[in-house]
Amino acid sequence: MGALDYLPHYTYADYKEWDGEWELYDGCAVSMSPSPMINHQVIAYAIARELGNDISDNCDRCLVLGEEDWKLSDDTVLKPDVVLICDEPNDSYITKAPEIIVEVISKSTAKRDESYKFDTYEKENVKYYILVYPDDLKAKVYKLVNKKYQKEGDFSKESYQFEETLCKTSINFNNVFKRFRK
Repeated sequence: MGALDYLPHYTYADYKEWDGEWELYDGCAVSMSPSPMINHQVIAYAIARELGNDISDNCDRCLVLGEEDWKLSDDTVLKPDVVLICDEPNDSYITKAPEIIVEVISKSTAKRDESYKFDTYEKENVKYYILVYPDDLKAKVYKLVNKKYQKEGDFSKESYQFEETLCKTSINFNNVFKRFRK
């Protein structure tokens, strides 16, 4: 038996009963505490606002949400920082792959966001994955092409237009980061 065989395997039923902020990775409980730093929250909000500006007037099929549960299976529940979802039939949690997912990187989450979540979002066919690095005032945008993420570039002061989403939207990264420039 391997070390993982001795760890409990949790499900969504267990997850719903827990206090605090958690994610569930293939049955393994992952704590989301401590709460994100203020800069993390400010940047996540700025990105949500950027995404939401375009769709609020032009699209009634999509929503921009922050830190909402995405139930991928009975033993995997992720809580991305920001998502763009479209035609979601469930009002308890996200059931379909979001069109855009944004993760704001912190030291405690970097490895998970850059590896486990990167691979999971790619496998689940999330059209765009954005990794935001607050300390560097930079975002890396990945687009799903032939079932693999292709890096679209590093963005700091530029805008990016999302062409493959149901509702067209964009992010002006200069607006996202301007508050933090010295």
